[in-house]
Amino acid sequence: MRPELLFPLFAEVGRIKGVGPRYAKLIEKAAGPQIVDLLWHLPSGVVDRRPAPPIPEAPEGRVATLTLTVMRHQPPPGRRGPYRVVCTDGRADIDLVYFHAKGDWLEKLLPVGEVRVVSGRLERFQGRAQMAHPEHVVPEEEAAEIRIVEPSYPTTEGLPMRTLRRAVEGALERIPSLDEWMSPSLLAQRAWPRWDAAVRRAHAPEDPRDLEPDAPARMRLAYDEILSNQLALALVRARMKRQKGRSVRGDGNLREAVIKALPFSLTSAQSMALAEIQADMAADTRMLRLLQGDVGSGKTLVALLAMLNAVECGAQAALMAPTEILARQHFATIEPLARQAGLRVEILTGRDKGKARSAIVGRMAEGSAKIVVGTHALFQEGVEFRDLAVAVIDEQHRFGVHQRMSLGGKGQAVDTLVMTATPIPRTLLMTAYGDLDVSRLTEKPPGRQPIDTRTVALDRLGEVVDGVARKLDQGAKVYWVCPLVEESEKLDVAAAEERASTLRRRFGDRVGVLHGRMKGPEKDAMMDAFKNGGVDLLVATTVIEVGVDVPEATVMVIEHAERFGLAQLHQLRGRIGRGDKASTCLLLYGNPLTETGRARLAVMRDTEDGFLIAEEDLKLRGAGEVLGTRQSGLPTFRMADPAAHAALFPVARDDARLLLNQDPELEGPRGKAARTLLYLFERDAAVRYLRGA
Repeated sequence: MRPELLFPLFAEVGRIKGVGPRYAKLIEKAAGPQIVDLLWHLPSGVVDRRPAPPIPEAPEGRVATLTLTVMRHQPPPGRRGPYRVVCTDGRADIDLVYFHAKGDWLEKLLPVGEVRVVSGRLERFQGRAQMAHPEHVVPEEEAAEIRIVEPSYPTTEGLPMRTLRRAVEGALERIPSLDEWMSPSLLAQRAWPRWDAAVRRAHAPEDPRDLEPDAPARMRLAYDEILSNQLALALVRARMKRQKGRSVRGDGNLREAVIKALPFSLTSAQSMALAEIQADMAADTRMLRLLQGDVGSGKTLVALLAMLNAVECGAQAALMAPTEILARQHFATIEPLARQAGLRVEILTGRDKGKARSAIVGRMAEGSAKIVVGTHALFQEGVEFRDLAVAVIDEQHRFGVHQRMSLGGKGQAVDTLVMTATPIPRTLLMTAYGDLDVSRLTEKPPGRQPIDTRTVALDRLGEVVDGVARKLDQGAKVYWVCPLVEESEKLDVAAAEERASTLRRRFGDRVGVLHGRMKGPEKDAMMDAFKNGGVDLLVATTVIEVGVDVPEATVMVIEHAERFGLAQLHQLRGRIGRGDKASTCLLLYGNPLTETGRARLAVMRDTEDGFLIAEEDLKLRGAGEVLGTRQSGLPTFRMADPAAHAALFPVARDDARLLLNQDPELEGPRGKAARTLLYLFERDAAVRYLRGA
């Protein structure tokens, strides 16, 4: 389906002249497997070869371009030493140093008595100037061939910069001439170059300012990438809205029964969100809404009331969560409330096998299972609903748009409500949920106590353990979160086991361990022991980040808090302060702290506002890490930086919607160019929505 003029860009990098199989693998590791990936692999630095000082005045560690006369060759005395070529500029000598080089090749490259122009990084060894493996060695008459300013790229071990540069140059030679997809008024207003000129300009920086996110060429390319993202989401939304909806208006009897049974009143934010959701469900188009609420803001209750609206009409509802722990937590919250309304709630996860699973699936198919909570098991083949009217999807950034749509495809005109407890900055919200309307829960239910957050240096660990002992003596339950060693579950588990072992020496069997490598039943047993049994101090990895609700837990210790993202720290802290008792969170940090680390911990100490924390996290760390690399549903950008290019997102969203309003099938000149843009950024699936696939 991809346009033929893009074929050269989507060939394998090994098709570039001069790139053999060995370097192709390394280029794939550094940039990606296709030639187009090299276009998106933008320079990270500039090598300025203009300085040509006399050798005695050349600064150490800087690139210099020198005109030298070759004096003599000094092969290594043994097999392992370096090969040296001694040269002079008339003022001083310099050694050109080569490792593992063949003497006959060097003698041809640098003949004794001849003049060569040499460019590379100048160092000094025992007071003598030297240059290891110069990047350029050419006869004096060919000096003009040395690029005075060269881009440097992020690379990988074993891939020479010159080889990577040549590969990028080969990719640039394949750039086709494409019709313009940007609106003429925006192009004129911004004075940006055309797409092809922008790519070439971005790969030919003349000074460090050309590497900044606001350089015109980089702004243009970032906008193109954002526009492809927003256009793809707008196509998903248009397709969903085109499909006929159904008006869902319950009589309110089940919702009233649940609300009456609550020990508190709904917050005004919950009431407002419910009104928006119910208006969406009553309309004859499909609901596509995100319910964004901070930790403890009462999203699950709002979701239950939305599901009851569907059940009141005789239809079914489903709630899907990304992990079994979270699914069972939702079930534990929803089931007793639904029972007050005389309803049975089912749960279906990967753990359910054999006859038990068949029985649940059977009740879903016949329609007697009115509300079903589960994991991704809900959208597997063979799982059918008799009449699914609303699908609630929690922490959807861990799934992705297509999985969201596959659950929506389990019924006719299914309304979709997406929930997240991860406060997402407005810019990132557009990248992941641009196809959704948004409701926000900004209040916590009455009775919740603020959390006292303190930062403590790790060298005061003994005092912290003493403080934990005092709290345990007072009957408190305590979480102890182990350091995020790196993106390795095995190492994180090892850290948790080691910390639990040291704490058991003091607190004995009151210490339990919870981590992601435990089996489902083991996790449940440990959580039950922490909630209702003899475990009072739970040492855990970030597996407790979502879905764990123990109101008696009032203390949390987070080791090496500086290694965690702010959003993750906020999620973890949200596991305490869930009852009516005062709670304390201790953020233990290792020294020395970076300025960014200090700023992040200060934000955590000073506020509990998850939305403010998310915005600060985006500023301090950048978009790539804000929601954690394991949360794979979020789009990744190669050229756009959601923090630096935040202002471009609403412009691109409006441009995408305007384009689709004017040309819904993308058949006009600019529409066809926009299709090419979607293929260029590999949003091929979005093009299929135009065909109703």
